[in-house]
Amino acid sequence: TDLLKLVAIAAMLLDHIGGAFFPETPIFRWIGRLAFPLFCYCMTVGLLYTHDIRRYLGRLAIFAVVSQPFWILAFNADDILGNLTNWNIFFTLFLSLLAMWGLTTRRWWLFVLGVLVLAFGSFDYNYNGVILMLIFYFCRNKPALLAGLYILFWLPALWGGSLEDPLALVVGGHAVNWTIFGLLALPLILCRTHSGIRIPKWFFYAFYPAHLAIIALVGWCMGV
Repeated sequence: TDLLKLVAIAAMLLDHIGGAFFPETPIFRWIGRLAFPLFCYCMTVGLLYTHDIRRYLGRLAIFAVVSQPFWILAFNADDILGNLTNWNIFFTLFLSLLAMWGLTTRRWWLFVLGVLVLAFGSFDYNYNGVILMLIFYFCRNKPALLAGLYILFWLPALWGGSLEDPLALVVGGHAVNWTIFGLLALPLILCRTHSGIRIPKWFFYAFYPAHLAIIALVGWCMGV
């Protein structure tokens, strides 16, 4: 999954650059919709193949906490106190993976806890991470079913857009919610790349707070 992680990181970087500096330019955010489903897929693969799921969860939790102040400074520096409980995407991934671990080990209370916290807390994508991971997990050997359910997952975006949203995709006067671009991740998920690319384990984790810190610093220097 290292190639997919690199694609997800690149998409996330463009998404965050767009969100911080070019909020009215949709192309950055559209490309960024690839990141979350790719991360969820990589988390699912990690759940299947990791030697120590507790250490995996621990790494996600640590970097979620470390990243939180940088996330606030990068995107909500004008209201730090008001965004203390708006949690960054690492928290979403952590809770989604925790819920899936509960499901696969029949620790049902963990699954329910993870879904409820995501549903009622302020998390990016809320419990949609769990839904995606359920699709990837149970359809891992059924690519046609995986593709069908994945497409079905994003279809509500076709009628969920608003003409007042500068990020919406407008087709013939009809606004499509910009989350529809999450569909672009499907070919990458289904294709077997065998790229041979290897990235250090900690690069994937460290990149998130590092790039947020840089965005926050650049934004401060520019007075954004």
